[in-house]
Amino acid sequence: MAKGYWVSVYRAISDPERLTAYDKLAGPAVQAGGGRVLSRGGRVVAHEAGNTQRVVLIEFDSFEQAVAAYESEAYQKALVVLSDSVERDFRIIDGIG
Repeated sequence: MAKGYWVSVYRAISDPERLTAYDKLAGPAVQAGGGRVLSRGGRVVAHEAGNTQRVVLIEFDSFEQAVAAYESEAYQKALVVLSDSVERDFRIIDGIG
């Protein structure tokens, strides 16, 4: 079965304190949903129209599990805290089987 991934590229962070509060809630929610953080805010080399701001990559055992984790009550509470404190490109993608 193909894995599922959350890919987040942050274009702008206007309130770092709210991002920290979001991280405290989102981490346990992701873990409870079966997610494994592969990369979070490390070094980035951007090419073409790339962005060197924070990038997060999280792996799940399946695409469906990734969607369910996003839709979970715990993660939705984390999103409320994050609210409009960041601008990000967030995607849930299907891995290659």
